[in-house]
Amino acid sequence: MKELLNTLAVQRWDDHRYYHHSRINQSLHLLSAICFLISYALLFVDPAKAALLAWCVSMTSRQAGHFFFEPRGYDHVNQASDAHKEEIKIGYNIQRKIVLLAVWVALPALLWLQPSLFGLITPATDLQGFLHDVGMAWLALGVAGLVFRVLQLWIQQSFMTGFAWATKIITDPFHDIYLYHKAPLHLLRGELIDPMEHVKTPG
Repeated sequence: MKELLNTLAVQRWDDHRYYHHSRINQSLHLLSAICFLISYALLFVDPAKAALLAWCVSMTSRQAGHFFFEPRGYDHVNQASDAHKEEIKIGYNIQRKIVLLAVWVALPALLWLQPSLFGLITPATDLQGFLHDVGMAWLALGVAGLVFRVLQLWIQQSFMTGFAWATKIITDPFHDIYLYHKAPLHLLRGELIDPMEHVKTPG
């Protein structure tokens, strides 16, 4: 348990200090976290709707923060290039995210063209049924993406690294609310970039 908590703490710290300098990105993560928590509750009531909310609001706002607002140049706070950070990223770096999001976009198109998913499911007969099938497909994609990366990390590094990362991903909404609940206030004050004074090392 101690090893898990230590590994998790390191992964969370690296994620924050390397990839969340933009106050807009932090604010979008706050929105994403709140919607993810609602999705967690919906999982017990309507898994398809939970996945629709998670992917259409939580994931899009979260990834928009990274793609469009997070600085991609040299990181003077951590003395690291963007290429270096992308190479060492534990989770989904930009390249992996593009692949994942491409599959996300392709799934509704596939269900539209193949409502029965090549005979694997009962085809939807109306819009509500189609949205349900899309939601379930996206839920399966989320689980598959999580498991796939855990297995990759297990092979490339260690089981603990992958297990800690999965724990981090699942609990990120709670942690993001804790970290970034003041980000919108900083934005209202005109601060677009977190000065990261708590990250900088002397020297």
